[in-house]
Amino acid sequence: MTKILTEGFDYHDLVNQVIPEISVDEYSAKMGDDDEIVTLAFTVKGEQVGEDLTDWFERGYDWVLDAQVSEGEISPGKFLVFVELNRRTNIPERICELIEDMVTLTDLPLKEWTIKFEDEEYDCDIEQLKSVMILSPHEYRKIKDTKLNEMRELSGMEPKKVFGKPDNLLKDFISKAGL
Repeated sequence: MTKILTEGFDYHDLVNQVIPEISVDEYSAKMGDDDEIVTLAFTVKGEQVGEDLTDWFERGYDWVLDAQVSEGEISPGKFLVFVELNRRTNIPERICELIEDMVTLTDLPLKEWTIKFEDEEYDCDIEQLKSVMILSPHEYRKIKDTKLNEMRELSGMEPKKVFGKPDNLLKDFISKAGL
């Protein structure tokens, strides 16, 4: 006789196991370039909790590219769980969906969760997150290049053009559009 073992999360399985805080883009992406990938980081109380949560993210959301537990503790008994998503305009909705689902696992009300972005703390408010987050790869590269140029100017170096000359394909589109 064969027994089938099924495991998974049940309601409130992670009570007192997750810190209600998510950092956004604090860490570099593992799967690709930072301009294309948003990296979220959750803090959990134990490596096994992190492994379980990682599995839950990867199995439960087809838009999660990768999830992984930090290799070591960030402080005694605490680990990070990294979640990588494509940088798109729907990122605030995705983050809030994750938090809403975490409420059922952690029993932490939505109002207790904090989203950290660029050393500022925000509530799970989609419109507010849209106004502060970098939502597209193009916008990310533009901001990064602008900040680099500011540092170049401060150090006395010549700034680089943020946008280069258009390539032949772009020139063709521009001419066909009559611009």
